[in-house]
Amino acid sequence: MWFKFCYWLVYILLKPIYRFRVYGRERLPEGGVVVCANHTALVDAVLLVLSLGPQGNFAAMGKAELFKNPILGALLKSVHVFPVQRGKNDVGAIKHSLKALKDGKQLVIFPEGTRVHEGQTAEAKTGAGMLALRSGVPVMPVYITAGKKAFRGCQLIYGTPFAPTCEGRPGPDDYQRVTDDIMKGIAAAAKRELSA
Repeated sequence: MWFKFCYWLVYILLKPIYRFRVYGRERLPEGGVVVCANHTALVDAVLLVLSLGPQGNFAAMGKAELFKNPILGALLKSVHVFPVQRGKNDVGAIKHSLKALKDGKQLVIFPEGTRVHEGQTAEAKTGAGMLALRSGVPVMPVYITAGKKAFRGCQLIYGTPFAPTCEGRPGPDDYQRVTDDIMKGIAAAAKRELSA
């Protein structure tokens, strides 16, 4: 009940500002899935969660620094966001992610790990590939319009889901391969962006 209240409140506030449209969400697999998107603006995480719908069947990573404020931390946890120590091997966050996927939730991840402004590049981290392989769930790449500005409109385009595989026990090379495939999937989804 609390999540749905927050969902619709934020939706009503942001819809007229960002005028976001969602395409291809019907391609989202049911059950556990790693939802991966590009990240160019602070609002991306909120828009991506809004695109998933009001059911609240998701878990999302948030940088641990946000949870240092007790009030903000409690609010984030109440809307299914959990902390992750960026740049470290955060075993707790990995376990939380794998459990969420096992429980059939949509795990929201930005593979690049931080915002990458339009025109810049950053190497994607292998965490998303690792979680997908270790959990055995499919990946859904999503493209979010880069360089969003208020009242200009933006799109969230769900690409083609895929089920990553590997022979034997997965290792770093497998994680990198799947991560590369995720980024290719996001780039392919970007090509579907419609002109405003």
